[in-house]
Amino acid sequence: MGRRFSHRCGRGVFLYFLLSVADEYVIIFFKYTINFEECVRVRGAEAVLACLREQGVDTVFGYPGGMILPLYDALYGQDSVRQVLVTHEQNAAHAADGYARATGRVGVCIATSGPGATNLVTGLATAYMDSIPVVAITGQVDMAMLGRDAFQETDILDVTMPITKHNYKIKRVDDLVPAMRKAFELARSGRPGPVLLDVPRNLFFEEIVYAPEEVARRTPGTPDADFMICAAEAAEEIVRAERPLVIVGGGVISAGTSAEVTAFIEKYNLPVVHTLMGMGAVRSSHPQMLGFAGMHGEKAANYAIGAADLVIAIGSRFADRQTGNLSKYTANRKFIHIDIDPAEIDKNIAGSLGLAGDMRTILELLMRQPPKGRLSAWWEQIRAWQDTYDYDYHVGRLTVPWALHRIAESTMGKPYAYATDVGQHQMWAALHLRVEEPRTWLTSGGLGTMGYGLPAAMGAQAAWGSSRRVIHIAGDGGIKMTGSEYYTIARLNLPILSIIVNNRSLGMIRQLQKVLYDERYIACALDHEMDYVKYAESFGIKAVSVRTQEEFAAELHEALADAAHPRVIVMETERSFVEPMAKGGARIDEFVDFK
Repeated sequence: MGRRFSHRCGRGVFLYFLLSVADEYVIIFFKYTINFEECVRVRGAEAVLACLREQGVDTVFGYPGGMILPLYDALYGQDSVRQVLVTHEQNAAHAADGYARATGRVGVCIATSGPGATNLVTGLATAYMDSIPVVAITGQVDMAMLGRDAFQETDILDVTMPITKHNYKIKRVDDLVPAMRKAFELARSGRPGPVLLDVPRNLFFEEIVYAPEEVARRTPGTPDADFMICAAEAAEEIVRAERPLVIVGGGVISAGTSAEVTAFIEKYNLPVVHTLMGMGAVRSSHPQMLGFAGMHGEKAANYAIGAADLVIAIGSRFADRQTGNLSKYTANRKFIHIDIDPAEIDKNIAGSLGLAGDMRTILELLMRQPPKGRLSAWWEQIRAWQDTYDYDYHVGRLTVPWALHRIAESTMGKPYAYATDVGQHQMWAALHLRVEEPRTWLTSGGLGTMGYGLPAAMGAQAAWGSSRRVIHIAGDGGIKMTGSEYYTIARLNLPILSIIVNNRSLGMIRQLQKVLYDERYIACALDHEMDYVKYAESFGIKAVSVRTQEEFAAELHEALADAAHPRVIVMETERSFVEPMAKGGARIDEFVDFK
């Protein structure tokens, strides 16, 4: 694996040293430990299963079909790799994604050719946008039938090329094992992401010599003199700034560097905000954490960004929902951008001092400077914003913010995790929940996939078992998309607590139509009554409907006490709007007035 360096240091130029680790188990090379007595001849399907074991996979999520049945046959009668049968292939991809976010390991989903493979697309795109390591294995028609428009033949490689890190069409059985191993390496190395392998059915039956290999850990390379100079310049900028601010994104969680980032902000007394993907990178209760920033971010967090003279982004890509108007976002401030992916440097924020590479190494270099001040005036201003815009939970009716605050209070310090769908409830969750540990917040950030939450919660709960319980939060729109997974959750008795916010509308669509389309509401009302309690009960899950704070508090207490079974609470709420909301085309600290 080579190195690539720039020849000078300066803004607008990024440095890159040795594509680095996303977690400590990324492969840098295969350590060959072949004992020829261990070499065995197996069918291709059995070799795939052996590779899954070799990579530490204990669970796969999928749906069978003719072209993938040989792999299911290999899974029969063994207990080292569990197969979870879902109700739809899209949910298999989301479940593998949720499993990966929860564990830091590669999630695996399997599907048959044609519609089975194409049904994975939304889930793979979701994982790709959020940099989640997933390996998808699809069956394909026999080699002799390729290109003949055979039953359920689809060119899934061309379909998924833009939404995977890499994909493989296996044409020789001898290529199957090397491709499997490379797929896992690619999925979790550098910037993580999904990889797909498409395997013609006949190759699953052909024999191959399988020899086990041990996966070795990798260590990051040593930065050269140029990189050290740039890191030293960045450190100087940090201690020189009068109003510095740190933004933490999902890359901090992927890199496993929450402790190092926390040590960094504590040493220099830096205020920190998180993106939607960065929730949990620094604990919500940390005294230097200002909260969620962006389009629906907390006012104090957004005001701090607007007033900062130096923004230090760690593992964040400056997405449009985070920045608002880019020219206004970048005016009158400097940027330091730390990311595993050199392609992210200068992509959205031009002229930043970019440091691309291993986050742990970069943070160590930045902490070599002694702090020069405690930023008392800056912190005084920030605390004034926090006091002014602190949310008032003293309302006399059941609202989503109040309910989420109650959940946060009830679960603080206990082994819970949160999975959300996409919409208003997602933004309220980011604003009002408190996430204290990395990998305990699962949400679709980049793609914004409605229907993501329930199958992702299922994947995470399958990974954690009884050691941690998932609280799933969804709207009445998204639950209609993937609610069929209540069947799988009930069948496996996964103790997920599901909160359905029923405001009888596509709330975020309605909110955008109010703000941008002069309240011309169309295609956002869900006025035809649906009984979500009976829906959940049809799968054998205990469910209740609540309309008041007292009812919600009582049912939440009972549901949390029942840690052995899935539960559903349906919140019957009024239609309302998520506040704050930054104005479109404006500064990130200019807000819509809903009054």
